[in-house]
Amino acid sequence: MRRCAISRIAEFAVYEFTMDGLCIVMLINTLSCMKGCFVVSGQTFGGKNMKKLLAIILTCALAVSLAACSAPAPKETDVSTAAAETTQTTKAAETPETTQSAGTEQTAETSAAALPTTDPSGAQIKVPEDIETIAVLSPSIAQTIIGLGLGDKIAAYDAQSVGLEGLPESDIVLDFMQPDMEQLAALNPDVLFVSNMTLYDQENPYQTLIDQGVCVICVPTSESIAAIQSDISFLAAVLGVPEKGEAMLADMQAQIDSIAAIGSTITDKKTVYFEIAAAPSMYSFGSGVFLNEMIELIGAKNILADQNGWLGVEAETVVAANPDVILTNVNYIENPTQEIMDREGWADMTAVADKSVYYIDNMASSSSNQNIVKALVQMAEAIYPEYYTE
Repeated sequence: MRRCAISRIAEFAVYEFTMDGLCIVMLINTLSCMKGCFVVSGQTFGGKNMKKLLAIILTCALAVSLAACSAPAPKETDVSTAAAETTQTTKAAETPETTQSAGTEQTAETSAAALPTTDPSGAQIKVPEDIETIAVLSPSIAQTIIGLGLGDKIAAYDAQSVGLEGLPESDIVLDFMQPDMEQLAALNPDVLFVSNMTLYDQENPYQTLIDQGVCVICVPTSESIAAIQSDISFLAAVLGVPEKGEAMLADMQAQIDSIAAIGSTITDKKTVYFEIAAAPSMYSFGSGVFLNEMIELIGAKNILADQNGWLGVEAETVVAANPDVILTNVNYIENPTQEIMDREGWADMTAVADKSVYYIDNMASSSSNQNIVKALVQMAEAIYPEYYTE
């Protein structure tokens, strides 16, 4: 991708928008308020046309980002194949004196064969059996690693992960999208975890690290609860703690089932608008997003469920839908719930008139990992306090 001004704008817009799935487009709000215009392919964008430009930027940037992790990686030796070949060699050379050592090697081979050989992006990987040093460029993945009890192994992470509970202090804090490859090479971690946002516009950006022997694993942002759970299971397998992954998933599923059991009994479903970017450039989501699944599990209905994916929203659309409840995870403006209550033309909406406007924890609702259940509980209690609040 050529780095013209517009591609850089797209890059940072998508970074803020998808920050592991959902975080907000602060840049978009800034651009929407800018005076002046951009010229792209002979067409001028400014004033009323700015939203058209923003839509183009997000559409193109998201398409590029989602393709990044799915690009085929340099072929690695299949771990299970290597293990089988080693077993045959051992058996051929086996004597009474070597039986004990052969048994030890076979145990190691069995362990290696149990490790994943492809990552969620489809790239082949060769996971080291002993992982002592981890670098991670995704707050969502970092939270899962910490949740699995391995936070102390994280030696480098991105700036957006700073402050996460359980994350050790480090002298190596990297840019989320353009990490310092020399620093990573010097650290030489056993594993580097990335998402589909990091260096998404470069071809084989990690080849130097792979050649150095670093296992680079890409876990693209997941958009469904089932995919999130699959990612957790994968990460636990890679890190050699599948039992901890199973425990995490069991706890997560128990909370989801508890909410779903109540939600299934609710027949008079409230309508909900969930805002992830504030006015004047509002953003939300339709079907095909885990937050929409969560609204449905609770027993409510997303006013935008007839659309798909992440959406730019017009104020008139929300007013016409007249939601019973409004949720927001916007955390970059002061008092986002009051800002919604004070919007011109919104006073007569049911949610605003009833003061049913609530804030949902940004990190819990923005990170596609085990912590979505925290947001699920908050959403349930906000929408139906009579059902979910003890």
